Order: sequence, then structure tokens, then C-alpha cells
Amino acid sequence: MISVPTMTVTCSCGSVELKAFGRPIVSSVCYCDDCQKGAEQIESLPNAGAIRDPDGGTAYILFRKDRIECSNGAELLKGYKLKETSATNRVVATCCNSAVFMNFDRGPHWVSAYRARFRGELPPLQFRICTKFKPDSAVLPDDVPSYRSYAPGFIVRLLASRVGMLLGR
Repeated sequence: MISVPTMTVTCSCGSVELKAFGRPIVSSVCYCDDCQKGAEQIESLPNAGAIRDPDGGTAYILFRKDRIECSNGAELLKGYKLKETSATNRVVATCCNSAVFMNFDRGPHWVSAYRARFRGELPPLQFRICTKFKPDSAVLPDDVPSYRSYAPGFIVRLLASRVGMLLGR
């Protein structure tokens, strides 16, 4: 693992902290049904803050699983699923009901940390994905490319990061 953290993720009260190492895979906003439902589920928790952007999207910064770790407060993290059989877990800091990251039970090699939870300088946003699910009333900014499904560049970055993991880079 790269030894110097490049980014820090914290819950709103500061009891939970994650360290991310190296460059992120990608920085994107997702509008898929699951991200909207997951955000709604978490936003309904007592004192939870907003997860979705005003246009209904959920902003993430993705890191390889081997490049992000909980450095404080792991015992305060709780996963939420949309259904019992869902492969995804939206992980919340129970101390303040801050959404911290989303991960998978098995399979994918990345962790999607909620962009709003990062401290310091953030990488630029690169894509808006799954926009076919955006709320009808939402007007998307034209600051980055938007894709109705997954951006080809998004998929390429995920694949390249997996190859990097397999090669130990």
C-alpha cells in the first residue's frame, strides 16, 4: 500500500475517519435508482444530512479497496442495504448518521466514498452517470460529460485499477 494518505474522509462529528492513499479511480455523480433510494434511506435517519446533490445525484470518489482504510471509529460504522439480498452496503457513521461510503459484499474491487465527506482539496468531478434515472425536474449542469448509462471512460478506469491491483501497482 502507498504509505502517505492523500485524502481524508470524516463523518460530520469527526468520530469516524478514513484515510485514502494514492490517486482515486474516478470522481463521479450517480443518478441510478439504487443510489437515489439509498440516499433517501440514509437521509431519513435522525439528524442525517443530505446525501444527494440538489439535482438528485449522489457524488462519489472511488478508491481501490486496498487504498482506503478506517483509521478511527470503525466500531461506529453500520451498513444499510436496500433489500436483504442487496450486494451493496451504504455505510453510515452511527454517531451522527453521516453517510461515509458504499461498498459491496463481494466482487467489485473499489469503495465509493461520499464526496461530501472528504476533507481538503478534492479531485475534479469527471462524469455524471446513469442520468436516465435522474428526477424529471432535474437540470444537469454541463460542467462534465453526462451519460445515460455508464461512461466508457468510467469503465476503463475501473478496469485499469483492477489490473493495477492484480499486478501489485
